[in-house]
Amino acid sequence: MARPSALARAALCALVLGAAGVATAPDSLAQQPKAATRTDTRGLIQRGQDMFDEQRYEESLQALSAALLRPGTSIEDRIEIYRLLAYNYITINRSEEADAAVRGLLVLKEDFELSRKESPRFRDFFAKARTQWEAEGKPGQGEAGGGPAAQVVGIRHAPPAQVEPGTLVKVEGKVEDPSGSVAEVQLFYRGSGAAKYTSKSIAFSMGSFRGQLPQNVVQPPLVEYYLLALDAKGLPLASRGDADAPLRIAVPEPQSDSIFASPWFWIPVGVLVVGGAVATAVIVGTQGDEPPGETPTSTIVIGVGE
Repeated sequence: MARPSALARAALCALVLGAAGVATAPDSLAQQPKAATRTDTRGLIQRGQDMFDEQRYEESLQALSAALLRPGTSIEDRIEIYRLLAYNYITINRSEEADAAVRGLLVLKEDFELSRKESPRFRDFFAKARTQWEAEGKPGQGEAGGGPAAQVVGIRHAPPAQVEPGTLVKVEGKVEDPSGSVAEVQLFYRGSGAAKYTSKSIAFSMGSFRGQLPQNVVQPPLVEYYLLALDAKGLPLASRGDADAPLRIAVPEPQSDSIFASPWFWIPVGVLVVGGAVATAVIVGTQGDEPPGETPTSTIVIGVGE
């Protein structure tokens, strides 16, 4: 028996692909990732508190930094954020950042005092930071809005809409910083399904920054990241995206040239399975002994069984 003719092969494709009209494309192919849902400032502060209580200090710092930089954050909320930032930094022995957080709080509320029920470790640190701040003439007091976060700093960066899996993605842009307060730019990123962000400092000079997302995290269906500009003492001044609403890049599944490897080939087959009945197609090849002058034929036999 000869191999099936082109007509027979085309008929089989028509049988399978003809049902595509009642099927839809897979979500991973048809949809872009949905935008992140932004949590309100109070929700971020509560998350920062909860993570601190659970000893998840880095994640607490990320949530609190996002809350601090949200537009319209009230003075009362910023005081609470600085207090929790200081607690985190004191606990993980980052004294310089903790001192900066206490100073930011005192700029907003000079007469702030911790409750006597708080840990002596926190109370002693706050008292020492206050004494030093007053000895230096209360720097920062009287600034518009109060505190480091009130400085006008912006990050200009446009992420690509989509990249191929395993791509080394460049992250570049500029920092708008008239006062020259930004000392460092950090990149936070995570791959699809990861719960935590990985952070790293990236090159920053003359108002420009550049870094990259590693290839191993650039995998379907997306990669998430954000940028944070910090002052010389490690406090956040500006962000592009944040831990709660990161920037997202779509990463599509690898495509294959073979029709049999494509999900578009296999999806309609499932449509043909209804109520336990399975449709099958059998191709009977052309015969090699047709009378001269007659067109070779092929037969397609379709059987339906329970």
